[in-house]
Amino acid sequence: MSTNLLDYRPVSALVRSRWYPMVFQVPVAAVFGLVAYQLIAGPATAHDNAGTALMWVLWWPVVPITFLLLGRFWCAVCPFATLSDLVQKLVGLNRAAPRFLKAYGIWIIDASFLAITWADHVWGIVGSPWGSGVLLLLLTTAVIVSGALFQRRTFCRYLCFLGGLSGNYARAGMVQLRADPDVCATCTAKAACFNGTETTAPCPLFSFPRTMDSMANCNLCANCVKSCPNDAISITVRPPAKELWLVGRARIEESFLAMAIMGIVLIQNVTMLDVWQDLLAWVGRTTGITSYPVIFTLTFVVAVALPVGMLAAAAWAAAPASRETVKQNFARFGYALIPLDVAAHLAHNLFHLLAEGRSVFYTVGGLFGQSGTGSTAIVGTGTIQVLQYSVLALGAGLSVWTARKIAANQHGTSATARSVARPVVAVILLFAVVNAVLFALPMAHRM
Repeated sequence: MSTNLLDYRPVSALVRSRWYPMVFQVPVAAVFGLVAYQLIAGPATAHDNAGTALMWVLWWPVVPITFLLLGRFWCAVCPFATLSDLVQKLVGLNRAAPRFLKAYGIWIIDASFLAITWADHVWGIVGSPWGSGVLLLLLTTAVIVSGALFQRRTFCRYLCFLGGLSGNYARAGMVQLRADPDVCATCTAKAACFNGTETTAPCPLFSFPRTMDSMANCNLCANCVKSCPNDAISITVRPPAKELWLVGRARIEESFLAMAIMGIVLIQNVTMLDVWQDLLAWVGRTTGITSYPVIFTLTFVVAVALPVGMLAAAAWAAAPASRETVKQNFARFGYALIPLDVAAHLAHNLFHLLAEGRSVFYTVGGLFGQSGTGSTAIVGTGTIQVLQYSVLALGAGLSVWTARKIAANQHGTSATARSVARPVVAVILLFAVVNAVLFALPMAHRM
């Protein structure tokens, strides 16, 4: 049995404190304010802009690591979540989240994640401080409207593209919050863990600890820990990806997001290689199409459709042995790709963090009159590739293990389970190899 981290006095004192998670929210909000100001009012070129460096070279590569280690903890300290809480207190109507969002919110998240990625490449959001600033302003507007209309953190749960990403990745995370069902069965506190108390806010993401079996919608805000009168809540460390082996209700939209993320990582890699320029030139010579938005849109559709189609093919191949429909297999085994998603995402971002990390020091130092020049690399290319391949191999191994465990949970340790898992394992290994090949090629810098 795993040790409850709340049994350690320093951990318990921290999460039960009225200052938690505010102690993290305040500095994060301050940095966010600096980033937003620099993006809107700072230097027009990404190379010189501290906001661009902090957002895309530091924060974006590091935040997936927090998902793996701490689940959705970022969502507890996110400035948007803090802003939503503030708006709600001041002018909130506290209406219930619409049924439409509850039913189809994850599809909206899928679509918005794809749309933002597409817009980045077509309009150059990452490479333009002003473009990144506009993105933040649009998100801020959506958060304010949601906070003014709906209760709790409706935007974070049902609309935030980063929330959808972190929810998927948190399933592979190494921290788990659960309630003791035996203690909860005798509770007379009227679901204080969900509804809150006079001194503690309710669960912001609408999760009921008593029935919770996933970390997808838990941000470790500790409201339930503070409000539970029976100390029924535990926080434990678990093996990475363990939750994915035991998914109760497999949802096709969550598996679709996992495959879409794989496609996004692929397109991010391809468009930062020299071969991408050669491909653009070839398409122009062959078809006469020279419009970059048109070419990228077609390539983007293919890149996203390929992983979805490959998993659908694997689900079809597994159907006779599993005696389940293609749709059921697709929904169930899409979760097996999440560890590889996380690994490929981390490996891609490691390049930006380690090859361009010094730009953070240069640009932030420039705000205080300490300008710096020279290489932006923290370590050499060889070291970066070793780290990329190590992360990718770990993710592929966890995905293969997860696929086998999912099959075994359905069919036991039998030949049937191996037959069901085999097509999915083949897809996992194929995408691991494709990513490995792409990481071997020279990649362009953001800064």
